[in-house]
Amino acid sequence: MRALVVGSGAREHAIVHALRRSPSVAEVFAAPGNAGIAAAADVLPIAADEIAGLAEAAEDLHIDLTVVGPELPLAMGIGDEFAKRGLRLFGPSRAAAEIEASKVFAKEFCHRHGIPTASSRVVETGDEARTAVDEMGLPIVLKADGLAAGKGVIIVKTDDELDQALSVFFSEKRFGTAGRRVLVEEMLSGEELSYMVVSDGTRFVPLATSHDYKRAKDGDRGPNTGGMGSHSPAVLPAGSGRAVLEEIVRPAIAGLAAEGRPYRGVLYVGVMMTADGPKVLEFNCRLGDPETQSILLRLEDDLGALFKAAADGQLTVRNLSWRREAVACVVLASNGYPGAVQRGVPITGIEEAMAQKRVVVYHAATATGSDGNLITAGGRVLSVCGRGATLAEAVKTAYHGVSLIHFDGMQFRTDIGADTLAKMETMS
Repeated sequence: MRALVVGSGAREHAIVHALRRSPSVAEVFAAPGNAGIAAAADVLPIAADEIAGLAEAAEDLHIDLTVVGPELPLAMGIGDEFAKRGLRLFGPSRAAAEIEASKVFAKEFCHRHGIPTASSRVVETGDEARTAVDEMGLPIVLKADGLAAGKGVIIVKTDDELDQALSVFFSEKRFGTAGRRVLVEEMLSGEELSYMVVSDGTRFVPLATSHDYKRAKDGDRGPNTGGMGSHSPAVLPAGSGRAVLEEIVRPAIAGLAAEGRPYRGVLYVGVMMTADGPKVLEFNCRLGDPETQSILLRLEDDLGALFKAAADGQLTVRNLSWRREAVACVVLASNGYPGAVQRGVPITGIEEAMAQKRVVVYHAATATGSDGNLITAGGRVLSVCGRGATLAEAVKTAYHGVSLIHFDGMQFRTDIGADTLAKMETMS
């Protein structure tokens, strides 16, 4: 097959890397790609949200399978445009992608289909939000209804934090139209899990477990980000995987089909394992970033064949094969992320890191400068992954790779995997 990967982040670099290993895939293209992806695929200068341009390129290049990484083109209807032209695409339709594109829709969907989730209120003004908080009590979570690049969630524990959050949503309007409606949601307590499955509209197969780190700073402090690291496998509470599949994933796939929104693609479920069982925190309509970087390095099966079968509605496998190893991923970000960042900063040490055994570096916001050298081009710049027989080895390897890379203002978390390793020690 000839495959096209849409997107420009480290997740898309990891997908390209995995497709290059797929026996069913002969050629890989990417649009728009980045400096790292350009070394592994033929890059097309088409933005991920240029739906018509992407479809025309897929027709001209006789692409057999298009894989969409980010949520925006899916929410814009790239799946519908490709289907209209008879082009195979791995990813949900616009209607099915609404499960991520609107948190209000996702919440109401859960209620319609008996899927456990936190209690909430939908508000459109600061006064309405304050009234909802008064009724529900602190702590509370405020979520922008629309797409906000993983940054539209604010946890509020004090009155001062509430004042700041209400200013962000309703005075500064920091999230634009995505924050026109806001979900005021009960703050759940328990253990947070990420769970992803590949679905063909009726059937599904789970991907390997993973644990991600959303907060900017060590100890889960600081603002929410698109993700600062991950590891796979995760250490899950006994029976939690089956509970998530039966109580959340299965009714979600069936519910979407029953509503005329059959879901083909990756369904990502953010779950809190509470004392009352699993409850939905969020749905995503695509592979997670940076979870994908950890998960796909462990995959033994043919990713291209898997995605093609799901896109065709012909998924037959019930289980996937995974390497018996761990992978840890550390995200290197520009100074100031997730806020405003400086671009064009020279990057050194990637080749030295990649030369290390069991280190893989995926590019995100990178570009080639006028002198031909690598420079930063945004917030999350690189994902440095380490493989190991154990999670401890994988973490050590990843951070060794990190130590060899440098750009001015480089920031990263130093505690990826630390909570899981501590848990494992208490369990032994």
